[in-house]
Amino acid sequence: MQERVKKLVDQGRMLPLMEEFYTIQGEGYHKGTAAYFIRIGGCDVGCHWCDVKESWNAELHPPTDTNVIIDNAIKYSNVVVVTGGEPLTWDMGVLTKGLKERGAQTHIETSGAYLLSGTWDWICLSPKKVKLPEPGIYSKANELKCIVYNKSDFAFAEEQANQVSDDCVLYLQPEWSVRDKMIPLIVAYVMKNPKWKVSLQTHKYLNIP
Repeated sequence: MQERVKKLVDQGRMLPLMEEFYTIQGEGYHKGTAAYFIRIGGCDVGCHWCDVKESWNAELHPPTDTNVIIDNAIKYSNVVVVTGGEPLTWDMGVLTKGLKERGAQTHIETSGAYLLSGTWDWICLSPKKVKLPEPGIYSKANELKCIVYNKSDFAFAEEQANQVSDDCVLYLQPEWSVRDKMIPLIVAYVMKNPKWKVSLQTHKYLNIP
């Protein structure tokens, strides 16, 4: 990467854009809501069941002028979801400032593995065992979404829930490849522990991005 471009990326004035698209939010609290998604490349968390592993290597995704990303988003929606990869690998300040100035609601989906940057209307924290969240994000999370791949993930979810605020909405979501096996366990768990809600990847059932 050219030194000039690297500097702009470090400042958040350019970002490694993997893809951007207008769709229906498929998961969690805002499921069913039309939103514009910005998927930022780069992630070193390395979940073995990640369904967008092509996002991991930031060098595969061209640094894009953040103002261009903002312009594209505003054409479609005033609800903008920033995801990855792990978007907090990069400074989100310029992106969210520009989006907010244009009247957009800013949502982020993050593992919390890096320090929080940017100004957010909604923070969906989806923690991973292999690289735990930075402590400061727990109190700011609006939504905790824990992925359930095996039975041990219920205990991990409870550990994470103990660290978020009382207002944080709690979700258990089956990992897609084992959904048929895990959904009955999640349903039973939520019925015994009603502070939790069930989240499904409804966009995959609807066959949309």
